[in-house]
Amino acid sequence: MITRYNVAIVGATGNVGRETLEVLSERAFPINNVYAIASRESQNKEVSFGDKTLKISSIDNTDFSKIEIVFFATDAEISQKYVSNIARQGCLVIDKSSLFRLDPDVPLIVPEANLRSLKDYTKKNIIANPNCCTIPIAVVLKPLDNVAKIRRIIISTYQSVSGSGRAAMDELYNQTKAKYIFNDVQPQNFPRQIAFNLFPQIGNFNKDGSTTEESKISLELKKIIGSHIKATVTCVRVPVFVSHSMSINVEFSEELNVEEAEEILRESDSIEVNSLLNEIQYACPIDVVGTDLVYVSRIRKDYSQKNTLNLWITADNLRKGAALNGVQIAEELIKVLNE
Repeated sequence: MITRYNVAIVGATGNVGRETLEVLSERAFPINNVYAIASRESQNKEVSFGDKTLKISSIDNTDFSKIEIVFFATDAEISQKYVSNIARQGCLVIDKSSLFRLDPDVPLIVPEANLRSLKDYTKKNIIANPNCCTIPIAVVLKPLDNVAKIRRIIISTYQSVSGSGRAAMDELYNQTKAKYIFNDVQPQNFPRQIAFNLFPQIGNFNKDGSTTEESKISLELKKIIGSHIKATVTCVRVPVFVSHSMSINVEFSEELNVEEAEEILRESDSIEVNSLLNEIQYACPIDVVGTDLVYVSRIRKDYSQKNTLNLWITADNLRKGAALNGVQIAEELIKVLNE
């Protein structure tokens, strides 16, 4: 039985990679050695791990045969190049990219929602970490679906720029400064100006007019919660640095009133329910930065449709929307390994 693990984080210089290192340290994950890995261009840069400093190693110069668990905090292109080969060497890979999420042989895991699917990791030694909006939505909707089956979901997301990386955060900052002194700005990481603006496009457009981000959320929820899930999604990029928010309209197969929904959600250790009776009546993006919970506010009846509720969900997209969920997967995985 292994009690401490050699762990690697690929993409350690990015937003999610750095956050993964922080979460691993905070939660005292049983680590023997930890390796911070990135591209050759980042080699010998430094990142923090608790009170230690790690030097970045190049992915092409890393011997993965001595590593048990690998977190990939990269885009799909990098994952496609490396993940399968590393998994075949015996490493257990937790991949944050979209590459494997809909692969029927790869479990797509939100521990609070579908932990039983984790056992399927043995098919490819790969576990997929869902989209940064899918995760908090699944955390909230799965316990409700367990009580009253969901018939249809209408989702509007309001996603911060950190979901597009550090360069995107810099772009919002620099554009904001430029507009204050009346300078023109040219979008670089986004299709439109992001400072003092928002736009309904995240990802590329599909032929039917939806975006790739919208398709991801809809299809991932179906895989995680159940094949009966029908979701229509609109994704909006907003000029916020960190944390995503989601407006949810959910129709159930039977009546579920506000009080019942609040009681169900309060049973989860991963959810904080805000109501008009709380001092904080609703959670905003800035309120939840650096936190690990999914915040649910403004739960109310939809009087235009039978058996339907409205909810407002907010979560730190870099933590529960990415890094924390990945580390929670790893924590559950080592329980399985030690059974």
